[in-house]
Amino acid sequence: MKEAAPGRNTGSGLRSISQQHIPARNGERSTYFTDIDFDKQGKQAGFVYFPHSPHDDAWGTIRVPLAVIANGEGPTILLEGGNHGDEYEGPIALGELIRTLDPQSVQGRLIIIPAINAPAVDAGRRTSPIDGKNMNRVFPGDHAGTITEQIAAFVNDELLPRADALLSLHSGGSSLNIVPSTIVIPCPDKKQFQRCLDAAHAFGAPMCVVMDNLGDRRLCVTAAMAAGLTCVSTEMAGGGVVTPSALDLCRQGMLRVLRLWDVLAGDEASSNAASRKQPYFEMRGAKAYVIASEHGIFEPQAVAGAQVEQGEIAGRIHFLTAPGKEPVTLYFQEPGIVYSTRQYGIVHPGNTCAVVASPQSGHFA
Repeated sequence: MKEAAPGRNTGSGLRSISQQHIPARNGERSTYFTDIDFDKQGKQAGFVYFPHSPHDDAWGTIRVPLAVIANGEGPTILLEGGNHGDEYEGPIALGELIRTLDPQSVQGRLIIIPAINAPAVDAGRRTSPIDGKNMNRVFPGDHAGTITEQIAAFVNDELLPRADALLSLHSGGSSLNIVPSTIVIPCPDKKQFQRCLDAAHAFGAPMCVVMDNLGDRRLCVTAAMAAGLTCVSTEMAGGGVVTPSALDLCRQGMLRVLRLWDVLAGDEASSNAASRKQPYFEMRGAKAYVIASEHGIFEPQAVAGAQVEQGEIAGRIHFLTAPGKEPVTLYFQEPGIVYSTRQYGIVHPGNTCAVVASPQSGHFA
């Protein structure tokens, strides 16, 4: 995890935002409020509220669930789920943690936001039904922006500075099937990267993948990495359903990482040492992605988890209302494991149909 700032984990210097208005980065004043006191010991479960004035609720609010479980001194861990509203394993596991965890078993502080994009979670959609935005593409957010941007700004400016580490729980959602895995963002700081890799392997997923999301820096985890946190993301299956085996992995992996980070009792030192010897996979840029070139129906030729070679057929795009037109064949441009496949049959130009993760080359280490 990152080096502790003066006063970190002791409560000193960490201002509560209870019923306060906090100055925003862009000169505006933020308008969110909460009854959660981040410096208080014990368990608190409540909400952070963002003013929202639609047609049917002139002085309404959007509320986002928020919990703090604190006991004594120790690291502060931020746990996030529901960044995309159609990814269910993380919110379920975090809700269970909030309900069942005894504060006396904690050494430090957990800040838990199990359904960070609450409007999207309620709708079961990847993006918010209010402003149509993907929360994981708006960081660092905007206190004077739309609801999604305001929630992201709250996380970026109020939660990340308090934290030493972030565990961000995702799945493939409605549009993807993904091999259950942990994800680490490449990082020029070798020590920070190794801490992330250690935690990713301690989680215990079948694969660990290093990827840079095609260079996109608008994700929660990239904001956290830039702030110096130790960060791990997960992908727990997908297809728009709850996968029991992935949910169980999410529950157990979360606890293993929290033990590794010394917030929960338990010895995970062996996982820390072993992770340095374990391989990981890489997403090697744009060629890892099989991208649709036409509007049609995609017929895959390989399932998630399959081993493929460069030049092998990834699938074909069929034209159902133009039966005389020959299908277009798409090919894998990298060898490795099929990491994810598209769940929807229909594709449009630019849609990702499959992604390949290749064995490590040592480029990021």
